[in-house]
Amino acid sequence: MIEVRGLTKRFGRTVAVNDLSFDVRPGRVTGFLGPNGSGKSTSMRCMLALDRPDAGGALFDGRAYGTIHDPLFEVGALLDAGYVHPGRNGRNHLRTIAASNGIKDARVDEVLALVGLTDAAKRRVGQYSLGMRQRLGLASVLLGDPNVIILDEPANGLDPEGIRWIRDVLTHLAGQGKTVLVSSHLLSEMAQMADDLVIIGMGQLIQTGTVDEFVARNARHWVRVRSPQIAAIADPLRAGGATVTVLDDAGANIAPGIDVIGSTAAEIGELAARHNVILHELAPQQGSLEDAFLEATAGAQEYRSVAPASPPPPPHVPAQPNDWSAPS
Repeated sequence: MIEVRGLTKRFGRTVAVNDLSFDVRPGRVTGFLGPNGSGKSTSMRCMLALDRPDAGGALFDGRAYGTIHDPLFEVGALLDAGYVHPGRNGRNHLRTIAASNGIKDARVDEVLALVGLTDAAKRRVGQYSLGMRQRLGLASVLLGDPNVIILDEPANGLDPEGIRWIRDVLTHLAGQGKTVLVSSHLLSEMAQMADDLVIIGMGQLIQTGTVDEFVARNARHWVRVRSPQIAAIADPLRAGGATVTVLDDAGANIAPGIDVIGSTAAEIGELAARHNVILHELAPQQGSLEDAFLEATAGAQEYRSVAPASPPPPPHVPAQPNDWSAPS
């Protein structure tokens, strides 16, 4: 169990984290999300005593990180996979950590196999790709088999197979009853991996809750309707105040369709029955976690992008006598 209470961190006049409080429960993967500059990494550093907070702090099963005698066995953390001596090979890097914590070499070989680096264990870390360094970093986190795991962007640099692998590993660890807090910008992966979410922006808590609760609260909802008599259902829906958008995907084997905001599927079904309209599809729709995240953090974005303007048309160049387009 992780308990964060009133965590505040300032850098000069800049407030990076402001009175942040949340819980991370055991047996679940908790996604720690926020826009760039939201304070996620600073929060994690303060939780792990790498930065000193100006107020508040974090407790791991009731204890501050700095008071834990053997933290590798209780709190495993990876905030930057790049901090590894490039001249050491992967196995010796882990052996050094293991030896300083009284862990046998057999455990080193176990975690190397777990993260898929057995064949690369004797290669120098300087020759590792970013994805391989992420795997090595996770191996170091798992050396002491801790009950709490904290990871900052663990899928960074991984290929699709690696991303799926990290998802499976983290859900497996949570299934063992461990407390897993993971920061990531890969929202599609968070949707498949996380049970709970902590959303922050500009150093402050925005929302917490389960993934389903967060998406239901923040994403757009609508109903998709298809019918060979679509006008007979669309017109009364508009008359009743619903927003109706015609789908531009009708084909030979697809009935015309509309998306409806402002009426439930049950209401549309009853309306269709009253008008004797045949329905081919009546399906409630919901936006993605990405849609919900962008909606919830719209006012907390440090950097805002705009759609690129259409490029101007190329200048007209008069045809020259030797051009193929020149008149004969």
